[in-house]
Amino acid sequence: MLPSTALHQHPDRALLHNEVHARPPEALAAPLAIAHVVMLADAAGRAASRAHLAALLRDHHQPLPDEHTTHLRASLGPLRLRWELHTEFVTWTFMLPMTAPPAAERVADSATAEVPQDWLAALPGQCLSHLNLWVLSARDGEIEALARHWLHEDPQVGSSVAGGLAEVYTDFTIHADGSSRMLLRVGGLSTRRLGRLVQRLLEIETYRMVAMLGLPAARRASAVLASAEGELAALAEAIRSADRDAEPALLDRLTRLAGQVESQHAATHSRFSASSAYFELMDSRIADIAEVRRAGLQTIAEFMDRRLTPARKTCEWAARRQDALSQRVSRISNLLRTRVEIEQQQSSQALLATMNKRQDLQLKLQSTVEGLSVAAITYYIVGLVSYLAKGAQKLGWPWSAESTAALAIPLVAGSVWWSLRQLHRRMFSH
Repeated sequence: MLPSTALHQHPDRALLHNEVHARPPEALAAPLAIAHVVMLADAAGRAASRAHLAALLRDHHQPLPDEHTTHLRASLGPLRLRWELHTEFVTWTFMLPMTAPPAAERVADSATAEVPQDWLAALPGQCLSHLNLWVLSARDGEIEALARHWLHEDPQVGSSVAGGLAEVYTDFTIHADGSSRMLLRVGGLSTRRLGRLVQRLLEIETYRMVAMLGLPAARRASAVLASAEGELAALAEAIRSADRDAEPALLDRLTRLAGQVESQHAATHSRFSASSAYFELMDSRIADIAEVRRAGLQTIAEFMDRRLTPARKTCEWAARRQDALSQRVSRISNLLRTRVEIEQQQSSQALLATMNKRQDLQLKLQSTVEGLSVAAITYYIVGLVSYLAKGAQKLGWPWSAESTAALAIPLVAGSVWWSLRQLHRRMFSH
């Protein structure tokens, strides 16, 4: 049997094959404090993030990531670190086992308490999300007491997840320490299943915040779109009543407006497309946790649907509004260009008609000149014939010079006229 390695391999085969194993969840056990930080970063920021990670690993004598690493897990004493590099952002997840049961009167420490604070403050990029998640094995009633003390009562969101084997509580609020909070009570979940559930909860918060990046762009675009729509309406009215002399200026205004609309569309289209994709990923992760309603509380799905739908629709409407405005500008531009082209064709036809009239006049003048030319040429030729006749009389020519000239006039005039006609015929045939 021919081994697979003997075949010519696609250069991306290993990358594509291993994508199914990218960013897998890891087994987790309660009680556990988790801090999840999302840093928005451009290309330079993502490269700096890898170098920042290497500095921390170097201090703990851990293997350093290479330039192609996009996902890494490391054990830094009792602290577990999970680092992920995404297209627009970098996520840092710190996990620390809790050594003492939490007390309702005091919020438990964050997992970042074990991270060097100077290093943590220097994380490259801009913090978009910071979530503290505590995974607890509390008894019935204890998790509700913790939620009342650690979370705000309004809005408080909670539900049973993972088929009723776990409970999650959050308030989607940034607290005084700059982080949002979430409590997860686990019952009979296996470590693998708990790892998958925690990853889904962290991804819900991550994709929610990244998806919302489209909202400020949509609000800024709305102001520009309103101004452009007003300008387009004014241009349409001006085009309807404009005369021929005003059309070039209107076409210039319309071209500038089209450039403005297309520039703004190009600047925001990728943001709106990304937001739409992140909203879909958030919906998928919410569906994955299989929520069941708890009495008196909204589920995460209900809260997201009620609170995020306006922002989501604003982004979608801004994208559709941009597309519609771009199409309207294109249609009016085509109509105005067609109108200008038709008028240019009419002007060209009028110019051609004028040129034809001038050519007719030139032909008539030419015919008149040709008649004079025949007379002149005949006059000179007959004059030569007269001189020849005078000389020929001495040699025995019987007619006088005047008689000879008189007889030659019709013959010479007819020959000259016929020669000119033949010349014209040859010229016009070519």
